[in-house]
Order: sequence, then C-alpha cells, then structure tokens
Amino acid sequence: MVKIVTYNVNGIRSAISKGWMEWVFQVNPDIICLQEIKALEGQIDELPFKEAGYELYWFSAQKKGYSGTAIFTKISPSNVEYGCGMELYDAEGRIIRADFDGFSVMSAYFPSGSSGDHRQDVKMKFLNDFHQYVNGLKKVHPNLIILGDVNICHKPIDIHDPVSNKNSSGFLPEEREWMENFLNSGFIDVFRVFNQEPHQYTWWSFRAASRERNKGWRIDYALAAEPLRDKLLRCVILPEAKHSDHCPVLVEIDF
Repeated sequence: MVKIVTYNVNGIRSAISKGWMEWVFQVNPDIICLQEIKALEGQIDELPFKEAGYELYWFSAQKKGYSGTAIFTKISPSNVEYGCGMELYDAEGRIIRADFDGFSVMSAYFPSGSSGDHRQDVKMKFLNDFHQYVNGLKKVHPNLIILGDVNICHKPIDIHDPVSNKNSSGFLPEEREWMENFLNSGFIDVFRVFNQEPHQYTWWSFRAASRERNKGWRIDYALAAEPLRDKLLRCVILPEAKHSDHCPVLVEIDF
C-alpha cells in the first residue's frame, strides 16, 4: 500500500511555521504532493525531511513567492519530469511528475481565474492544453494519478452555496463541463468513490469565519486513471489540518 497526501500549503514556509512539518511526520505519507509552495529550493531546512527518509523534488515558479509545486517522496522515483513543456505554465511551476515502478504521480496546481478576465482566459486555455497533454501522457504512463488544486468545484455538492456562486470562477458552467469531460475521458474522482456525503470541502476563504462555519469549496482532488480503479483503497479529506486555507487530501492505493 502507498499512502499519498496532496496539500496546497499556500506558502510552505508559512505552513511550517504553523506546525506542518510535525504533522507530516505524524501522518507519515509515502508521497507528498505540494502546491503553491511559494518558495525556492533551499529556502527551508530540508534536513528533517531527509532524515525522515524523503527525497525532495521542487518545481518553483520563476516569480519569487508565487505558485510552484513539489513532490516529497520516500519511494525513489525512476524519473522526475519538471513541467509539461509549455512555457506559459512551466514558468509558473504548475506541474511536476514522478514516475515509479508501475505508476506515476503528478502534483498539479491549476490556475485560478478569480482575479479577473485575463486570468480566467489563462485558466480556460490551461484546462484545454492540460487535457491534451494528459491524453498523450497516459498512453505512456497508463497508471497515472493526478493530485492537486484544480480550482474547480465539479458539482453543486462540492460547494457550500451553488446558487450564489453560479457565476464565480471555480464554479462556472464551462469549468464544470471541462471537469465532467476530463473525468469521462478515463479518470476517477477518487474521493467520491468512497464518500458521497455533502459538506466535504478542501478550501475556505479567510473571510467571514468561513472555515469555522464550513462555508467551503472542494477544489483539491485525487484523479486516478481508470486502470487504477481496482487498486483504490481509501480517500479522505483531512480538515483538522490547519496549516493553510486549504486542507490535505489523503489517498491509499494498493500498487
């Protein structure tokens, strides 16, 4: 069994200051997929992670203090792929992938469109480009699992107020349609395999005591390629972990 955690830490240095490192050692995942690290390699003390058995692979954004992804793993990968070969997204450090014996793990940080029309246009272009990229990738790596912050709520159950947010970036009809099409192309929303309950969220605004009132969005996912369906063991959201405005998602897979 392999235990994988995905976590948008909204700044790895900030998360560490809130006890994230100790949390990692307590949960003890085999692989950690990080998004929005907002740091460069060398800006944290890596020694405790290395002493705990992790290899650290960073894909930081070119712009300091912005975006970026990473994979920390106790299982040595056979290959690590930094980026997707598209400069617009690679400059923002949005995709890193580690290949292992019989499976591949991608940490992905999809753009947000909430800051305005230009970024929403970038987001929609990314969604289309990403789908094409993954269609090619899974021919070579059929046992692919994509983990990360997708910045989309798939269905009304995934957002606390679907009516008032129907025109909000992250819950737009065209984004939700993309999500449906992506899943129908051969991917599984792993959390929903094990949990059909409402009020399960992974992100809360810092405003209006949203987290305390559980006024959240489920925008962080584990998306497993269809060949992995019979190997899925468990997937849970861990809202008690409070090192970020997001919380982690944990997946267990029998590889």
